[in-house]
Amino acid sequence: MGVAVSDPAQTIASPVAVLDARALNRDVRPLKMIVDDYEVGGLVVGLPLSMNGSEGPQAASVRAVGDRLGKTLALSVTYVDERLSSATASRAMGDAGVNTKRQRGKLDMVAASIILQSYLDGLRRSEDQ
Repeated sequence: MGVAVSDPAQTIASPVAVLDARALNRDVRPLKMIVDDYEVGGLVVGLPLSMNGSEGPQAASVRAVGDRLGKTLALSVTYVDERLSSATASRAMGDAGVNTKRQRGKLDMVAASIILQSYLDGLRRSEDQ
């Protein structure tokens, strides 16, 4: 699971870490450390929608985990469409000269920053209207 954070002004998303999602079911301390270190005010969770926009079993599973993490960490949770975020991250990393082999382990973190940036951009657009 990729983790990204934004600056306090909620303008720019930055990749931070990759955590083992299965391990978080047993121990949220690694995520709690990031939440505390970066003074996180809420969670933005990528929701794996199907290409037609519907939610399937994987989306339901992600919602269950996100809701549990939000409750455990006492943070609000916002779900954001994550379709094509990994492909976009891979393309961006490739454009930056990172070969496919070196992308392993970092791709989820970069995809998380793309998801968060999409959310932040949406906040700014709604504020501008």
